[in-house]
Amino acid sequence: MDKIIIRGGKRLSGTVPISGAKNAALTLLPCALLTDEPLTLRNLPRLADIDGFQHLMNQFGISTTIAGSRPEDFGRVMTLEAPRITSNVAPYDLVRKMRASILVLGPMLARMGEATVSLPGGCAIGNRPIDLHLKALEALGAQIELASGYVRAIAPDGGLPGGRYSFPIVSVGATENAIMAAVTARGKSTLQNVAREPEIVDLCNLLTAMGAEIEGIGTSGLTIHGVPRLHGATYRVMSDRIEAGSYACAAAITGGEAVLKNARIEEMESTVQALRDAGVTVEPRAEGLYIAADGPLRPVTISTAPYPGFATDMQAQLMAMLCRAEGSSVLTETIFENRYMHVPELNRMGAHIETSGRTAIVHGVPQLSGAEVMATDLRASMSLVIAGLAAQEETQVHRLYHLDRGYERLEEKLSLLGADVERVGDD
Repeated sequence: MDKIIIRGGKRLSGTVPISGAKNAALTLLPCALLTDEPLTLRNLPRLADIDGFQHLMNQFGISTTIAGSRPEDFGRVMTLEAPRITSNVAPYDLVRKMRASILVLGPMLARMGEATVSLPGGCAIGNRPIDLHLKALEALGAQIELASGYVRAIAPDGGLPGGRYSFPIVSVGATENAIMAAVTARGKSTLQNVAREPEIVDLCNLLTAMGAEIEGIGTSGLTIHGVPRLHGATYRVMSDRIEAGSYACAAAITGGEAVLKNARIEEMESTVQALRDAGVTVEPRAEGLYIAADGPLRPVTISTAPYPGFATDMQAQLMAMLCRAEGSSVLTETIFENRYMHVPELNRMGAHIETSGRTAIVHGVPQLSGAEVMATDLRASMSLVIAGLAAQEETQVHRLYHLDRGYERLEEKLSLLGADVERVGDD
């Protein structure tokens, strides 16, 4: 198990490439189940979660080939080919580590008429039930059974008929599963109050490139006309707006500047607004986004919310940055009830953060101090790295496997910005 050592206090400056989006890639990969022709995904990030999903796809008999895998490259190209599915079961030992595995349920059901998937795992950041996934699939005509920690979904003879479903609350994963199940249904499907995240748009754009007929892309209401079959495609994964926001916070907390190559401002407007409210300069450039913090950081008040609101996946990183703001910030976490596990670790580094229920009050401090800290989940681990970049002396972040799930070659990218970071074995 590795750890990262950060010798803080250096002003970050330079250009860092933003990789393909993890959350988009994990939704695009299962689309290979929907066609017997090759699906090629470009700009796929090199991440532990992507490797895990690849193994899951291999479990179904899908062949995967990788190009662009030179050690010096960021990202790669993967071609998935599924002329024949040899298994429709996603077993516990592959699913337990990654919540996104549940996203094979909809496309497998659509392709094979039956799917059995273990209940998923992933970060321990709160209660994330899959009931909306199952209710949406039932509305499209599936029969659902739960037994021994597995979900079994069965389509009627002839395939899913399609149907109507209005999500009682916005759910990204359930929206994705429902879309993938509906694209080859026998009839029309109408989905209301769907998630509108850019990753949902990316999924719909890929499916459209594969021959799907989807109306209302980017809105809260989708109409999907089922087609008999989808064909293969070549598609570029969108840039990772969460990774871009994370590096923006890293540059800002050090009073530095950075060009986030390939970042798109229109996909991260709420993050950009929060940064600007905190006194950070954010400017679109031809190659991406320019970030600069040449004055004191200001406190902000913000609540997480479904897109286009402020993303819960950016809450921990923004909190770390605000530890150095001049004043007190108020953050409210409305999505997950257990997403402040990084607070005690930040306080070990000299931060002054108080929590009460879903609210955190971040009192800015003049200086952070290096310490040994423990990552508890993916985004929490990045918040500790961000704090370490501004801290005096040395910070050691343990449980680096969390970071490897969502940040491609983090220490190399930070080094491009002039950070003094080192990855070593955790004895």
